[in-house]
Amino acid sequence: MPGHFATTTLDLTTGSSERITDLTSACEDFLARTAEGGDGLLNVFVPHATAGIAVIETGAGSDDDLLSALHTLLPADDRWQHRHGSPGHGRDHVLPALVPPHATLPVIGGRLELGTWQSVCLVDTNKDNPRRTVRLSFLG
Repeated sequence: MPGHFATTTLDLTTGSSERITDLTSACEDFLARTAEGGDGLLNVFVPHATAGIAVIETGAGSDDDLLSALHTLLPADDRWQHRHGSPGHGRDHVLPALVPPHATLPVIGGRLELGTWQSVCLVDTNKDNPRRTVRLSFLG
């Protein structure tokens, strides 16, 4: 039976351009303070209608490839019915259907259990809102 729950909030400034932000270090720092060397689950959640959480490789071009693929799948043009904000902003509201706003990851011995090249990332295509909140919760 779970016996320990902890949560924290990250307040991020993502800027005015599409961006993938690596959250892995923040997740590891949070677990170092709260997991107490135990096993459990880390939930990463972005409570915004225009952002998502992805587990991907970063730094080798995969993050740019993801943004490029999203441009292909969700072009920033006038086809979207949701039209407030900058041109093409409706696509930002479709993003969470493809890149969900959450990820739940295993924690073993107080450490995030990721593959060698995996990182936990915020995917943000919304140029109209440079501020993001991400919630980290550990259940162990």
